[in-house]
Amino acid sequence: MEQKFIFAGPVGAGKTTAIRAISDIDVVSTERKASDHVALRKDTTTVAMDYGTLEIDDHQKIHLYGTPGQTRFSFMWDIISIGGLGLIILLDSNREDPLADLELYTKAFRPLINKSGVVIGITGMDMNNKNNLAIYYKKLDELGIKAPVFEVDARKRNDIIILLRALLAMLDPGVRRS
Repeated sequence: MEQKFIFAGPVGAGKTTAIRAISDIDVVSTERKASDHVALRKDTTTVAMDYGTLEIDDHQKIHLYGTPGQTRFSFMWDIISIGGLGLIILLDSNREDPLADLELYTKAFRPLINKSGVVIGITGMDMNNKNNLAIYYKKLDELGIKAPVFEVDARKRNDIIILLRALLAMLDPGVRRS
C-alpha cells in the first residue's frame, strides 16, 4: 500500500529538513535562492515542492511531499494536496505570530484536514520558552480542529517519525507500530 502525506507550514518551519531527515531516497527539492524578505530568514526557499519516500514495511510506502511556505506559491498547495491522505503542519515557534500561521495553514488545508487528519509539529521551542504547546491546543479548539501537537526538531529523524506515527494512528487506529 502506498500513501501520500503532505508537509505544510511557513517558510523556515523545517519542512524540507524534516523530509530529508526521514526519506529513504535523496530528496527531490526545488530549493532556490531566496530573493525577497525570505532572504532575511534563510538563504534558500522551496518554490514548488519537496519529495521523498519512506518504507514503513514490506507493504507500506509513504510518499512525502513538502509544500512551499510562501503564500505567493499557495496555488501549489492545492495541486500537491490532490490524493493526500494526511497532513503534517510544521510551525516555527520563533516566528512573529505562530498562532496566526496555524490559523492560515489549517484554513488553507481544511478540505484535506476534513477528509483525513492533521498533526502539528512545533519547531524552535528550544530557542523560545515564551510559548508552550497549550496555546496551540487552545487555538486548534477555537478553530474546531482536533489534532495532536508535538514539540519537534525537524533535523531529528525520530521526532518526525513520531509525527508520522501519530498521523497513521489517526487514519487507521489498527496500524502496525513498526
